[in-house]
Amino acid sequence: MSEPLTLALPKGRLQEHSEAYLAERGYTITFESRKLVATDESGTIRIMLVKNSDLPTYVHHGIAGLGVCGTDVIYESGYEFFTLMQMPFGSTRMCLAAPEDLDPASYTGRLRVATKFTRFARDYFQQNGIAAEVVRLGGSVELAPVLGLAPYIVDLVETGNTLRAHQLEVVKELTRVDVVLVANPAYYKFHYRSIDSLVDTLHRGPS
Repeated sequence: MSEPLTLALPKGRLQEHSEAYLAERGYTITFESRKLVATDESGTIRIMLVKNSDLPTYVHHGIAGLGVCGTDVIYESGYEFFTLMQMPFGSTRMCLAAPEDLDPASYTGRLRVATKFTRFARDYFQQNGIAAEVVRLGGSVELAPVLGLAPYIVDLVETGNTLRAHQLEVVKELTRVDVVLVANPAYYKFHYRSIDSLVDTLHRGPS
C-alpha cells in the first residue's frame, strides 16, 4: 500500500468543518488525546493539525503536501500553491469598516487603517491609488476605532455581529475570501495520481 497523502488542517472552526466534510466522503479521522497527527481509517490521508497562520509555511516547506486554508491566509503568506478545489464551507468577506457615525468627507489626508491583513491592505490601497497608513494588529481589530488608534479597519466579516457590537459598519466589501484545498507544487508533481483521485472523491463523494 502506498504512503498516505499528508494534509495540514488549521486548528479550530475550519478543522471541525474539514473533518466533517472528509468523514462524509469516507475519510474518518480520530485524534488521540492531545495528539496533533492522525491517519484516517482507510490509510489514505495523514492529517496534521497546525495553527491557521502557520499552515502555508508547513505546506510550502513540504512538511504537509496538502492543506486546507483560507485565501486570506495564503495571500498574507506570499507563498504560491496549486489550488485544487474550493471547499463548500468557510467563505466570508474582507471588508473596510468604520464607526457608524464617521463621515468619510470629514476625514482628510492619509487614510489610517488597522488590520491583521497588512499585505492585503497595502496592496489593495496601492493598486487603487489610495494613500494609506496600515497599522498591524494581532488581536481584536474592532477595538482600533473605539480606542482611537485608527478610524478604519480591514477585517473579515461573516455575520457583522461583532462590528455592530462595537458600533461599526461595513464601508465597502474589498474581496471574497474562500477556503481552498492547496498543494505544494513539487509534492503534487510526484503524487498527482493519488491527489487527483482524492480531489475527485471530495467532489463527487464516495462511490
